[in-house]
Amino acid sequence: MKEKVDVRFAAQLLQTCVELAHVGGDRALAGRRAGLRQVETKTTSTDMVTEFDKATEKYIVGEIRARRPDDSIIGEEGGDHRGSSEFTWCIDPIDGTTNFLYALPGWSVSIGVSDKIGPLVGVVYIPALGETFTAIRGQGAKLNDETINCNTTTVIGQALVCTGFSYSPEQRTVQSARVAKFIHQIRDIRRLGAASIDICFVACGRIDAYFEENLHQWDIAAAELIAIESGARTGDFRGGASTPREILISCPAIFDDLSRLITTSSHNSNGSGD
Repeated sequence: MKEKVDVRFAAQLLQTCVELAHVGGDRALAGRRAGLRQVETKTTSTDMVTEFDKATEKYIVGEIRARRPDDSIIGEEGGDHRGSSEFTWCIDPIDGTTNFLYALPGWSVSIGVSDKIGPLVGVVYIPALGETFTAIRGQGAKLNDETINCNTTTVIGQALVCTGFSYSPEQRTVQSARVAKFIHQIRDIRRLGAASIDICFVACGRIDAYFEENLHQWDIAAAELIAIESGARTGDFRGGASTPREILISCPAIFDDLSRLITTSSHNSNGSGD
Protein backbone atom coordinates (compact mmCIF):
# COMPACT_ATOMS: atom_id res chain seq x y z
CA MET A 1 0.00 0.00 0.00
CA LYS A 2 3.04 2.31 0.18
CA GLU A 3 3.80 2.55 -3.54
CA LYS A 4 4.76 5.99 -4.78
CA VAL A 5 2.01 8.10 -6.26
CA ASP A 6 1.80 11.39 -8.11
CA VAL A 7 1.34 13.43 -4.94
CA ARG A 8 -0.01 16.52 -6.67
CA PHE A 9 -2.58 14.57 -8.66
CA ALA A 10 -3.60 12.52 -5.62
CA ALA A 11 -4.00 15.68 -3.55
CA GLN A 12 -6.27 17.17 -6.22
CA LEU A 13 -8.29 13.97 -6.34
CA LEU A 14 -8.62 13.96 -2.56
CA GLN A 15 -9.73 17.58 -2.56
CA THR A 16 -12.50 16.68 -4.98
CA CYS A 17 -13.57 13.83 -2.68
CA VAL A 18 -13.62 16.19 0.30
CA GLU A 19 -15.65 18.79 -1.59
CA LEU A 20 -18.25 16.27 -2.73
CA ALA A 21 -18.49 14.63 0.70
CA HIS A 22 -18.93 18.00 2.42
CA VAL A 23 -21.58 19.32 0.05
CA GLY A 24 -23.49 16.03 -0.02
CA GLY A 25 -23.16 15.45 3.71
CA ASP A 26 -24.14 18.96 4.74
CA ARG A 27 -27.22 18.81 2.52
CA ALA A 28 -28.20 15.49 4.09
CA LEU A 29 -27.68 16.86 7.60
CA ALA A 30 -29.84 19.89 6.86
CA GLY A 31 -32.49 17.66 5.32
CA ARG A 32 -32.52 15.33 8.31
CA ARG A 33 -32.95 18.24 10.68
CA ALA A 34 -35.89 19.43 8.58
CA GLY A 35 -37.47 15.97 8.79
CA LEU A 36 -37.71 12.74 6.81
CA ARG A 37 -40.44 12.23 4.26
CA GLN A 38 -39.50 8.97 2.56
CA VAL A 39 -38.09 5.92 4.37
CA GLU A 40 -37.99 2.51 2.68
CA THR A 41 -36.54 -0.92 3.43
CA LYS A 42 -34.06 -3.02 1.45
CA THR A 43 -32.83 -6.48 2.45
CA THR A 44 -34.78 -6.76 5.73
CA SER A 45 -37.36 -4.76 7.67
CA THR A 46 -34.52 -3.04 9.56
CA ASP A 47 -32.28 -2.34 6.54
CA MET A 48 -33.35 1.23 5.79
CA VAL A 49 -32.83 3.73 2.99
CA THR A 50 -34.01 7.34 3.02
CA GLU A 51 -34.50 9.99 0.36
CA PHE A 52 -31.21 11.51 1.50
CA ASP A 53 -29.22 8.32 0.84
CA LYS A 54 -30.46 8.46 -2.74
CA ALA A 55 -30.14 12.23 -3.19
CA THR A 56 -26.60 12.32 -1.79
CA GLU A 57 -25.42 9.55 -4.08
CA LYS A 58 -27.15 11.15 -7.07
CA TYR A 59 -25.33 14.42 -6.40
CA ILE A 60 -21.91 12.80 -5.94
CA VAL A 61 -22.25 10.53 -8.96
CA GLY A 62 -23.43 13.42 -11.10
CA GLU A 63 -20.41 15.52 -10.15
CA ILE A 64 -17.97 12.67 -10.81
CA ARG A 65 -19.53 11.94 -14.19
CA ALA A 66 -19.27 15.62 -15.12
CA ARG A 67 -15.69 16.09 -13.92
CA ARG A 68 -14.15 12.69 -14.66
CA PRO A 69 -16.40 10.94 -17.20
CA ASP A 70 -13.92 8.15 -17.95
CA ASP A 71 -13.71 6.90 -14.34
CA SER A 72 -15.73 3.96 -13.02
CA ILE A 73 -18.16 4.36 -10.13
CA ILE A 74 -19.56 1.94 -7.53
CA GLY A 75 -22.36 3.31 -5.35
CA GLU A 76 -24.41 1.70 -2.60
CA GLU A 77 -27.69 2.96 -3.98
CA GLY A 78 -27.08 1.75 -7.53
CA GLY A 79 -25.21 4.67 -9.06
CA ASP A 80 -22.74 2.41 -10.90
CA HIS A 81 -20.85 3.37 -14.04
CA ARG A 82 -18.21 1.42 -15.91
CA GLY A 83 -15.55 3.76 -17.29
CA SER A 84 -12.44 3.31 -19.40
CA SER A 85 -9.80 4.78 -17.07
CA GLU A 86 -7.85 3.01 -14.32
CA PHE A 87 -9.70 4.89 -11.57
CA THR A 88 -12.73 3.63 -9.65
CA TRP A 89 -14.77 5.70 -7.19
CA CYS A 90 -16.54 3.84 -4.40
CA ILE A 91 -19.32 5.76 -2.66
CA ASP A 92 -21.37 5.20 0.47
CA PRO A 93 -23.64 8.27 0.51
CA ILE A 94 -24.82 7.67 4.07
CA ASP A 95 -22.99 4.99 6.03
CA GLY A 96 -24.97 4.38 9.21
CA THR A 97 -28.45 4.96 7.85
CA THR A 98 -30.05 3.64 11.04
CA ASN A 99 -28.15 6.28 13.03
CA PHE A 100 -29.26 8.87 10.46
CA LEU A 101 -32.86 7.70 10.77
CA TYR A 102 -32.76 8.12 14.55
CA ALA A 103 -30.93 11.48 14.37
CA LEU A 104 -27.83 10.01 16.01
CA PRO A 105 -24.55 11.67 14.96
CA GLY A 106 -22.76 8.46 13.95
CA TRP A 107 -23.23 8.50 10.16
CA SER A 108 -20.86 9.51 7.41
CA VAL A 109 -20.33 10.16 3.74
CA SER A 110 -17.57 7.86 2.50
CA ILE A 111 -15.73 8.26 -0.82
CA GLY A 112 -12.71 6.23 -1.88
CA VAL A 113 -10.81 6.21 -5.16
CA SER A 114 -8.62 3.32 -6.30
CA ASP A 115 -6.23 2.91 -9.21
CA LYS A 116 -4.66 -0.17 -10.78
CA ILE A 117 -2.53 -0.68 -7.67
CA GLY A 118 -5.28 -0.36 -5.08
CA PRO A 119 -6.82 2.28 -2.80
CA LEU A 120 -5.35 5.69 -3.64
CA VAL A 121 -7.31 8.32 -1.69
CA GLY A 122 -10.12 8.23 0.81
CA VAL A 123 -12.37 10.58 2.76
CA VAL A 124 -14.87 9.84 5.51
CA TYR A 125 -16.88 12.91 6.53
CA ILE A 126 -19.06 12.92 9.66
CA PRO A 127 -21.33 15.95 9.18
CA ALA A 128 -22.93 15.96 12.64
CA LEU A 129 -19.48 16.05 14.27
CA GLY A 130 -17.77 18.30 11.73
CA GLU A 131 -14.99 15.74 11.30
CA THR A 132 -13.24 14.83 8.06
CA PHE A 133 -10.87 11.85 7.94
CA THR A 134 -8.59 11.70 4.89
CA ALA A 135 -5.70 9.71 3.49
CA ILE A 136 -3.51 9.44 0.42
CA ARG A 137 -1.64 6.20 -0.18
CA GLY A 138 1.83 6.51 1.33
CA GLN A 139 1.18 9.98 2.76
CA GLY A 140 -0.34 9.21 6.17
CA ALA A 141 -3.80 9.84 7.57
CA LYS A 142 -5.41 13.02 8.88
CA LEU A 143 -8.40 14.22 10.86
CA ASN A 144 -9.38 17.79 9.97
CA ASP A 145 -5.92 18.22 8.42
CA GLU A 146 -4.07 17.07 11.55
CA THR A 147 -1.98 13.89 11.33
CA ILE A 148 -3.43 10.93 13.22
CA ASN A 149 -2.05 7.58 14.36
CA CYS A 150 -3.63 4.47 15.78
CA ASN A 151 -3.00 3.51 19.38
CA THR A 152 0.01 1.50 20.52
CA THR A 153 -1.94 -0.85 22.79
CA THR A 154 0.00 -4.08 23.33
CA VAL A 155 -2.14 -6.02 25.83
CA ILE A 156 -5.35 -7.57 24.52
CA GLY A 157 -6.96 -7.31 27.96
CA GLN A 158 -6.72 -3.51 27.69
CA ALA A 159 -8.18 -3.29 24.18
CA LEU A 160 -11.43 -1.44 23.50
CA VAL A 161 -12.94 -3.35 20.57
CA CYS A 162 -15.71 -2.26 18.22
CA THR A 163 -17.89 -4.46 16.04
CA GLY A 164 -21.14 -4.49 14.07
CA PHE A 165 -24.09 -6.83 13.79
CA SER A 166 -26.25 -8.17 10.99
CA TYR A 167 -29.58 -6.87 9.78
CA SER A 168 -30.76 -10.47 10.15
CA PRO A 169 -32.12 -11.18 13.68
CA GLU A 170 -30.93 -14.79 13.50
CA GLN A 171 -27.39 -13.78 12.61
CA ARG A 172 -27.29 -11.11 15.31
CA THR A 173 -27.94 -13.89 17.81
CA VAL A 174 -24.97 -15.85 16.46
CA GLN A 175 -22.70 -12.82 16.39
CA SER A 176 -23.59 -11.65 19.89
CA ALA A 177 -22.96 -15.15 21.24
CA ARG A 178 -19.46 -15.02 19.76
CA VAL A 179 -18.74 -11.69 21.44
CA ALA A 180 -20.04 -13.05 24.75
CA LYS A 181 -17.41 -15.79 24.60
CA PHE A 182 -14.46 -13.40 24.72
CA ILE A 183 -15.73 -10.08 26.11
CA HIS A 184 -14.19 -10.91 29.50
CA GLN A 185 -10.75 -11.11 27.84
CA ILE A 186 -10.75 -7.53 26.52
CA ARG A 187 -11.44 -4.10 28.03
CA ASP A 188 -14.96 -3.85 26.56
CA ILE A 189 -17.06 -3.86 23.37
CA ARG A 190 -18.53 -0.92 21.48
CA ARG A 191 -21.14 -1.00 18.69
CA LEU A 192 -21.38 2.41 16.99
CA GLY A 193 -23.33 1.58 13.84
CA ALA A 194 -21.26 2.73 10.85
CA ALA A 195 -18.31 0.72 9.57
CA SER A 196 -16.48 3.67 8.04
CA ILE A 197 -16.61 5.60 11.32
CA ASP A 198 -15.62 2.56 13.36
CA ILE A 199 -12.53 2.09 11.18
CA CYS A 200 -11.60 5.78 11.33
CA PHE A 201 -11.93 5.69 15.10
CA VAL A 202 -9.27 2.97 15.14
CA ALA A 203 -7.15 5.24 12.95
CA CYS A 204 -7.33 8.16 15.39
CA GLY A 205 -7.07 6.11 18.58
CA ARG A 206 -10.61 6.37 19.91
CA ILE A 207 -10.86 2.60 19.88
CA ASP A 208 -8.16 -0.07 19.62
CA ALA A 209 -9.72 -2.47 17.14
CA TYR A 210 -12.71 -3.18 14.93
CA PHE A 211 -14.03 -6.32 13.26
CA GLU A 212 -17.08 -7.13 11.18
CA GLU A 213 -18.23 -9.49 8.46
CA ASN A 214 -20.35 -9.48 5.32
CA LEU A 215 -19.92 -5.80 4.57
CA HIS A 216 -19.69 -4.24 1.11
CA GLN A 217 -16.86 -2.60 -0.79
CA TRP A 218 -18.32 0.88 -0.23
CA ASP A 219 -18.29 0.36 3.55
CA ILE A 220 -14.52 0.05 3.73
CA ALA A 221 -13.05 1.52 0.51
CA ALA A 222 -12.07 4.86 2.05
CA ALA A 223 -11.78 4.00 5.73
CA GLU A 224 -9.45 1.03 5.43
CA LEU A 225 -6.88 3.18 3.60
CA ILE A 226 -7.17 5.78 6.36
CA ALA A 227 -6.56 3.09 8.98
CA ILE A 228 -3.58 1.64 7.13
CA GLU A 229 -2.05 5.07 6.73
CA SER A 230 -2.50 5.64 10.48
CA GLY A 231 -0.32 2.60 11.19
CA ALA A 232 -3.07 0.07 11.91
CA ARG A 233 -2.89 -3.52 10.72
CA THR A 234 -5.72 -4.95 8.63
CA GLY A 235 -6.67 -8.43 7.52
CA ASP A 236 -9.41 -11.01 7.65
CA PHE A 237 -10.25 -12.78 10.91
CA ARG A 238 -7.37 -15.23 10.42
CA GLY A 239 -4.78 -12.67 9.36
CA GLY A 240 -5.06 -13.10 5.60
CA ALA A 241 -5.97 -10.34 3.18
CA SER A 242 -8.98 -8.31 4.24
CA THR A 243 -12.17 -8.39 2.21
CA PRO A 244 -15.64 -6.93 2.76
CA ARG A 245 -16.66 -10.43 3.80
CA GLU A 246 -14.27 -10.34 6.80
CA ILE A 247 -12.29 -7.40 8.08
CA LEU A 248 -10.26 -6.94 11.26
CA ILE A 249 -8.41 -3.68 11.90
CA SER A 250 -6.40 -3.04 15.04
CA CYS A 251 -3.28 -1.75 16.70
CA PRO A 252 -0.55 -3.97 15.24
CA ALA A 253 0.54 -5.55 18.52
CA ILE A 254 -2.89 -6.95 19.44
CA PHE A 255 -3.99 -8.10 15.99
CA ASP A 256 -2.92 -11.73 16.39
CA ASP A 257 -4.42 -12.07 19.87
CA LEU A 258 -7.73 -10.61 18.74
CA SER A 259 -7.71 -12.79 15.65
CA ARG A 260 -7.38 -15.83 17.90
CA LEU A 261 -10.23 -14.72 20.15
CA ILE A 262 -12.56 -14.12 17.21
CA THR A 263 -11.81 -17.31 15.34
CA THR A 264 -11.97 -19.58 18.37
CA SER A 265 -15.32 -18.04 19.35
CA SER A 266 -16.90 -17.98 15.90
CA HIS A 267 -19.82 -19.61 14.20
CA ASN A 268 -20.62 -19.00 10.55
CA SER A 269 -22.77 -15.89 10.10
CA ASN A 270 -24.03 -13.76 7.24
CA GLY A 271 -25.76 -10.52 6.35
CA SER A 272 -23.99 -7.87 8.40
CA GLY A 273 -24.83 -4.23 8.06
CA ASP A 274 -25.52 -0.86 9.59
